[in-house]
Amino acid sequence: MSADRSAMIRTRLEAALDPEQLEIIDESAKHAGHAGAATGGGHFIVQIMSAAFEGKNLIQRHRLVYAAVDDIMHTEIHALSIQAKSPDES
Repeated sequence: MSADRSAMIRTRLEAALDPEQLEIIDESAKHAGHAGAATGGGHFIVQIMSAAFEGKNLIQRHRLVYAAVDDIMHTEIHALSIQAKSPDES
């Protein structure tokens, strides 16, 4: 199931932000027994580089990522850690 969740996240981020680099790390197993794990939501780290982030501050970048996965937040995703960079920050 977590591979399906990672694929869902990847599909949405690729469509919305056309990233040059994208890594999705599933940390759900580290949170077994946590309230979010009990409800079925996963814990993920997203490391993403996209030109869409150029000229945007940290909050604006996070909002773009959250907007891309909004329809699966709180059902498939319980926690999301975001590391968002523009290509000139690589």
